[in-house]
Amino acid sequence: MSDDANPQAGTIRRLVRVRGRVQGVWFRRATRDEARAHAVAGWVRNCPDGSVEAVFEGPASAVEALLAFVRRGPPGARVDQLEIAEQPPRGEQGFSIAR
Repeated sequence: MSDDANPQAGTIRRLVRVRGRVQGVWFRRATRDEARAHAVAGWVRNCPDGSVEAVFEGPASAVEALLAFVRRGPPGARVDQLEIAEQPPRGEQGFSIAR
């Protein structure tokens, strides 16, 4: 099957958990804005343990750019730990802040 016949060819998906000072510092909104700027699909949400969880799906270079962003976070954030897990693409559309 050629890449033209498979729209997900070249698409990657990463499940990300960010720990540190990442809630109450506009982390989700900044991540959403950055994802949309790079045409990455998925979602971001706060977790009860104080971390932020996100899914990024799109072209590898765009997902890598978004991972570089969350490694540092927006102004006011402090990223202490970043966990990244590979997942198979699921055809995510758009990027949202999940509740």
